[in-house]
Amino acid sequence: MRKFKTESKKLLDLMINSIYTNREIFLRELISNASDAVDKLYFKSLTDKSIELSKDELAIQVSFDKDARTVTVSDSGIGMTKDELDRNLGTIAHSDSMAFKMENDEVQGDDVDIIGQFGVGFYSSFMVGKSVRVVSKAYGSDEAWAWESDGVEGYTIEPAERAEHGTDVIITLKDNTDEDSYDGYLSEYGLKDLVKRYSNYVRYPIRMEVTKSRELPKPEDAGDDYVPQFENYQELDTVNSMIPIWKRRKSEVDQEEYNEFYKTDFHDFADPARTISVHAEGALSYDALLFVPSRAPFDLYSRDYQKGLALYSSNVLIMEKCEELLPDYYNFVHGVVDSQDLQLNISRETLQHNSQLRAIAKKIEKKITSDLEDMRDNDREGYEAFFENFGRGLKYGIYASYGSQKDTLADLLLYYSAKQDKLVTLAEYFEAMPEDQPAIYYAAGDSVERLNKMPIVKTVLGKGYDVLLCTQDVDEFCFTAMRDYGANEDGEGAKELKNVASGDLDFATEDEKKEAEEATKENEDLFKALKDALGNEVTKVAVSARLTDAPACVTTEGPVSLEMERVLSKGPEGPDGVKSQRVLELNAKHPVFDTLKAAHEAGDADKVRLYADLLYNQALLVEGMPIDDPVAFAQNVATLMSGVPRASGPRNLPTLSVPAAGRPPERLDAFGSGSLPAAGTTRRCEAPWHPSLPRSRRFAYQSTLHLRDPANLGHQGASR
Repeated sequence: MRKFKTESKKLLDLMINSIYTNREIFLRELISNASDAVDKLYFKSLTDKSIELSKDELAIQVSFDKDARTVTVSDSGIGMTKDELDRNLGTIAHSDSMAFKMENDEVQGDDVDIIGQFGVGFYSSFMVGKSVRVVSKAYGSDEAWAWESDGVEGYTIEPAERAEHGTDVIITLKDNTDEDSYDGYLSEYGLKDLVKRYSNYVRYPIRMEVTKSRELPKPEDAGDDYVPQFENYQELDTVNSMIPIWKRRKSEVDQEEYNEFYKTDFHDFADPARTISVHAEGALSYDALLFVPSRAPFDLYSRDYQKGLALYSSNVLIMEKCEELLPDYYNFVHGVVDSQDLQLNISRETLQHNSQLRAIAKKIEKKITSDLEDMRDNDREGYEAFFENFGRGLKYGIYASYGSQKDTLADLLLYYSAKQDKLVTLAEYFEAMPEDQPAIYYAAGDSVERLNKMPIVKTVLGKGYDVLLCTQDVDEFCFTAMRDYGANEDGEGAKELKNVASGDLDFATEDEKKEAEEATKENEDLFKALKDALGNEVTKVAVSARLTDAPACVTTEGPVSLEMERVLSKGPEGPDGVKSQRVLELNAKHPVFDTLKAAHEAGDADKVRLYADLLYNQALLVEGMPIDDPVAFAQNVATLMSGVPRASGPRNLPTLSVPAAGRPPERLDAFGSGSLPAAGTTRRCEAPWHPSLPRSRRFAYQSTLHLRDPANLGHQGASR
């Protein structure tokens, strides 16, 4: 036995136990070595005219023996002599393929694609094998030699038998343990899956004995009830695709082929919305095939979703999901990137120099952006469907980058225009703005319908300005990060993005401002009373110069708007988290303001508190905000309708006297007098249920009475 040197033993142990993180890549490494051997022979046939060789004769075969617990990778390549076996396999990290590539780099062209670089891939077989036997016969030689080792002490080289040139790598698998099982490599499905995953696009056919089924001939004497019979049989079949679709020019591939590749490789049942094919040559050469899905995957916005493109080097899969190739805001894109120029680490599982990868990623990002812009301009219906699925991620990309990506992403955004009644881009909004419009206005809430009805939105529209209606929770955060839009090349002419619900929205003329100041001074005591009634709910109460039809609205001061507060309240801190500085603005020209003044001037503090609570809460509801105490709000509404002031404590409701069972009520005294209100009046009362009433009409505590016909009041005179 030839011993490994001490240094080699340490290095071999490192190769087997430390370099590779995924043991199943052993098959990828052995197939790559076999492909290199076939490539070398094919190259030799191109340079030596005495060698008559057809490319169809070159192939790789994978097989297994369940009883012997062996996996074999065979090739019809150039083979190795005894000395080459000793040099290539006995010397760790000696790459004969790399030496061949360097020697023939200028003449090998596109017909030869050498994969190996480091000379260590072969030793990955010891991750799964307790011993490895390599039988090889060099092209043109009459002798075959066998190299064998357990990967521990050393190796032997002995004469062997092999009919044709080429190499067989025979791995005897390790025994199963409680922690590790190797039986998956002794099945047709297990090996076929590894070939498909890692080596599907190796340029030579990879063949396996696969199980197929066929129908047996129908017997001549079979009756009408005959059931077709089938049998399984073994057949040598090519299991890899060989020619990568991404290396073919787009003009050579029809869309149906792209669709089928996308659905098969990326497990989607729907065709992609867009297909992007890239072929770059020069200082950094690569091929890329990218797909924009037509629908969002169910887990796109979950923590478990993993972005990334499949990364290949010389048609061999290196990483299934290379995150560095895509920015987060394009995480929905699927596809592959293949480059021979990438500097891989020794395990070929990660990259050595990220500068190359960053250069490719930057170009891919520009290509995706360009294609989306083309879709926006030439297929608006398709783009709107795309934006419905993936627009949230684009907006979040601006917010997460603190606005640094707005030049890339801003023109891809769509928002609903209150004025144009359709989705528009920011550029389209900017172009349609009146010359005197000072800012880009938007309103944030949970639905377009509700936002359209907001008093302040109507006010802005009344000024002739459009309002963008934002209905996603990320919208306002995105606009806050952007700050402005529309700057020219000199950085001038940008318009601020302004929330119409902010307190600094200045639409008032000088006369309107003067009127508001005068109203504030005249009613200073009233505003103080309202502020005292609302307490810490608002920072102040003021006269509004922006309202037209509505009696009141709630605005904010500072960076946190009502919509931001609503979104942040859903976070871990809940409703007790970030709060906005609320301002209750009153419309001094509205009749409700006169009612407020009258109550204050009459010294009715309870009524002022009641009105303050009602106005504040109804303004919150208009803004789409929850109110703190819905029950109290409902009671205040009932109090206002009944005309009976509610005390600060629980209100003492009038009672309804119900007669004994079986007798209709003679008189209803629920409103503090013997007279009955008009038909259709709804009042609250307190009464026990009575067995003379139908079950659905029995009164509970604080039931609602609806008086149908006071002139004919019987059992049907009052209902819940």
